[in-house]
Amino acid sequence: MMTLFGIKNCDTCRKARKALEGKGQPFQFHDLREDGLSAPLLEHILERVPVLTLLNKRSTTWRQLPDEDKADIDGDKARRLMMANPTLIKRPLLDTGDDILVGYRDGDYDNL
Repeated sequence: MMTLFGIKNCDTCRKARKALEGKGQPFQFHDLREDGLSAPLLEHILERVPVLTLLNKRSTTWRQLPDEDKADIDGDKARRLMMANPTLIKRPLLDTGDDILVGYRDGDYDNL
C-alpha cells in the first residue's frame, strides 16, 4: 500500500489525496505534523529523495527559522532541521514502494 506523507490542512496535500481517492487507489496518510517524523522514516525517505531537494525553503516554517539556522545549509544540517521541524519537508510525498514522488500537480498520479 502506498503512503502519502504531508500535512492534513495543506491545500496541495488535499489535492493529492483527492486524486488518489478519485482513482480508487488505496493509500494511507501520514500527517507529518500530527504523526511526527522518526529518524528511520526520514532516512527511508532520503534513500529516494536528495536531502536538499526534500527541504522546503518556501514554507512558513523555513521563513520563521532564525537566520543562523538557514545559513550554510548542508545535508547534515538539513537532516537536523527536518527532524526538529517535520513541516520543513516538501509535501506531499507519495511513497509508492518503488519511488517517492515529491509534490503534486494535476495529472501527476495518472500513471500509478
